[in-house]
Amino acid sequence: MTAPVAVGKLRAFRQFCVRVWALSAPYFKSEEKWKARGLLLAIVVLNLAAVYMLVLINDWNRVFYDALQNKDAAVFWTQLARFSYLAFAFIIIAVYRFYLTQLLEVRWRAWMTTHYLQRWLADHAFYTLELARFSGTDKAAADNPDQRIQEDINLFTSYSISLSMGLLNAVVTLLSFVGILWSLSGAFAFTLGGSSYTIPGFMVWMAVLYCAVGSIITHYIGRPQIRLNFQQQRVEADFRHHMVRVREYSESIALDKGETVERAHLDTRFAAVLANYLLLIKKQKNLVWFTNFFGQAAVVFPFIVAAPRFFSGAIQLGELMQISSAFGRVQDSLSWLVDNYSSLAAWRATTDRLTSFEDNITAAAQQVRSQAATDSIANTDRPDTRADSLSGTALTIRLPTGQTLMQDVSLAASPGDSVLFKGASGSGKSTLFRTFAGIWPFSAGQTHLPEGSMFIPQRPYFPDGRLRDALAYPESAALYSDAALTQALNDALLPQLCVRLDDEDAWSQKLSGGEQQRLAIARVLLKKPSWIFADEATGALDEDSERAIYQKLQAHILSVRGGMVSIAHRPTVAAFHNKLWELVRQAQGANAPYSLQESTLQGTALPTTPSESH
Repeated sequence: MTAPVAVGKLRAFRQFCVRVWALSAPYFKSEEKWKARGLLLAIVVLNLAAVYMLVLINDWNRVFYDALQNKDAAVFWTQLARFSYLAFAFIIIAVYRFYLTQLLEVRWRAWMTTHYLQRWLADHAFYTLELARFSGTDKAAADNPDQRIQEDINLFTSYSISLSMGLLNAVVTLLSFVGILWSLSGAFAFTLGGSSYTIPGFMVWMAVLYCAVGSIITHYIGRPQIRLNFQQQRVEADFRHHMVRVREYSESIALDKGETVERAHLDTRFAAVLANYLLLIKKQKNLVWFTNFFGQAAVVFPFIVAAPRFFSGAIQLGELMQISSAFGRVQDSLSWLVDNYSSLAAWRATTDRLTSFEDNITAAAQQVRSQAATDSIANTDRPDTRADSLSGTALTIRLPTGQTLMQDVSLAASPGDSVLFKGASGSGKSTLFRTFAGIWPFSAGQTHLPEGSMFIPQRPYFPDGRLRDALAYPESAALYSDAALTQALNDALLPQLCVRLDDEDAWSQKLSGGEQQRLAIARVLLKKPSWIFADEATGALDEDSERAIYQKLQAHILSVRGGMVSIAHRPTVAAFHNKLWELVRQAQGANAPYSLQESTLQGTALPTTPSESH
């Protein structure tokens, strides 16, 4: 190995240690730090106690086998009795070491899961990450955050504790038994070139040489597993994610008769799982070949080396067995890398995935901050704007790719305004809504969103569970009476659901598209916001239902002295609005930015009174 390569590997190892520390330290410095440190200390003490018990059992080997050789029945039975309480003490230590280790793992996992869920959901990081991934602007964007939080954290905590405690156990065992082996193995004398040489502690040096060679060979055989383990977790998650999508869109797929296509997609993803797993198995097979050979050879190796001294009468059977036991302990300690290489490879892959997830969350937050700094100001209140008015000044909105979608757009709406927002498909109508909502990170300018505003997205979200919880989301259903919930459903033309408030179901799957849109509108009528932003909120309804719904929304807006902005394509919707915003290109060309033109509409809907909203 050349010097630059060695330096590079050492630097990579240091970076890996830094990443492990960055992932591990927060828990042991958190609000649970004393419980965590106490459990860790107890586990360390129990590991040390277990090694001490092994030292006592090693000494018992010498006395017991000497008694057998000497046919000393009294010592034989005494040592059997001694072994019983040594074994009982070892069992107690082993049981509580296992229990406390598992307890620390589950508490650590619970804390890390809570921590990453909070970071993933805070500041719309989950949304920003998906924007980066689906837009293709970030090739290193975190894939399958659900797997990283659910599975990778579990693996990281499990491997971190088991491997670190295993390494501690190996080091302490080595320090405890190397002295025993040194004193028992004696010196090895030989003559070479007419000169005599003596090697003290010969068995110790043989153990070191044996394990050093084994560790080097293991590293080169098992090194490809790190990359393959990382890839395996990714393709497994992709396969599982696509099955979830098939379940979520089961009706659409069934209507399109897309089963054959989805089967092909699933087969492709599963083929990637199998292909990578077969490669992993082949690499593991090579490692298993060597580790099993290495382990079996280690059983007889100390007997081969110590046999001449035993047959010459220099040592007795008890000492031979003690040498074998001590050599086995030293060899096990020095072979820690050989025995745990597959686990280390999986740990490395899991750590890299969690680290990249951490980096992506941090980058998402930095992206929002840097975008705001670059564009001077983003999503701030205009000091000269009335609190109950909607406004935007000098708005510039970009796509994640950097293309400018809108440039220098200014708009305003006052209480009592009902605005119809039109434009070509892809012109950025929904993106402007996202900008006002404060979730679009690629925007600049000044905006003011009236307090108490509410958005109706094209695809409303309904959590699985009780209907009342889906209707009140994201607030608690306990905040609303059954009468209020029932009235909202009736107003949204969903009287058939009034008796199902306590039914639990997957509402996004069970309700039709029109029913989902009406349930989203029922949510608005229940919460009575001052401003409503409807993004094609009635596109799945017939004209009569759409007219009835907009009459309810219009009556509500009048009653609370608020306003409404609707993205819609049907001409009939214009009757419920008195102002038009239309996006038009500023110049010729497919990539030319849009500007906004404002005009007045003459609504044809009958005037409504505040009482009609109840």
